Amino acid sequence: MDKAIRAVSPNKSLGKASNKHFWNWDKDEELGVRTLYLDGTIADESWWDDEITPRMFKDELLSGSGDIVVWINSPGGDCVAASQIYAMLMDYTGNVTVKIDGLAASAASVIAMAGTQVLMAPTALLMIHNPMSIAIGDTEEMQKAIAMLDEVKESIINAYEIKTGQSRAKISHLMDGETWMNANKAIELGFADGILEDSKRGHTEDVVFAFSRRAVTNSLMNKLVSKSAPKPEQKKNDAPVGVSIEVAMQKLQARKYI
Repeated sequence: MDKAIRAVSPNKSLGKASNKHFWNWDKDEELGVRTLYLDGTIADESWWDDEITPRMFKDELLSGSGDIVVWINSPGGDCVAASQIYAMLMDYTGNVTVKIDGLAASAASVIAMAGTQVLMAPTALLMIHNPMSIAIGDTEEMQKAIAMLDEVKESIINAYEIKTGQSRAKISHLMDGETWMNANKAIELGFADGILEDSKRGHTEDVVFAFSRRAVTNSLMNKLVSKSAPKPEQKKNDAPVGVSIEVAMQKLQARKYI
């Protein structure tokens, strides 16, 4: 029997060819920054059956220059499609800032690894797992399908290893367990570099000082010294009259017998 083997995420739809884009470009004319939005299932009905689509994505990517921002909110998709996007973004000459605002799961997490910097919203999630496939045939065909999935997994580990610096054994274990990561865990394991911050909230000087105990201490001491230091007039007019050491010792000796 003929075989049908395909490495996909659980949410992949096997449909007919379509020119529907799963990406959208936007450009800030003032800042000159291009933004790429990857929403929904990666390669929805197009990459396997329509050879024009990958070329179109590459043409749009290379139609401009400079740094780009890539927003990702996707449950995954075709492994081959993710590999193509990953390779294009890795080869791009400008910086690629990946921002995960919702979900970067399965194949979408591979694309995220192409970021020069990967940032996650505090509420975002990143998920990695083993590739899946559909196979039809006898025992030999099933063994070939298993071997294919093993190679696909190794190729995915390559991307995770380059980004995180984790060992291949640890990454493989995380994939076996279908690991879900919030922003803090993704940063801890090296899959992300930071958390998206609200640029609208300005940070005052006091907030900045709060991150440095030494700066806070020095600032407090300077305020106390400047406030308690007497003015020049006070030193001259209000300074207390002192006594000699001999007089002071006599007073101390006298207090012993009281």
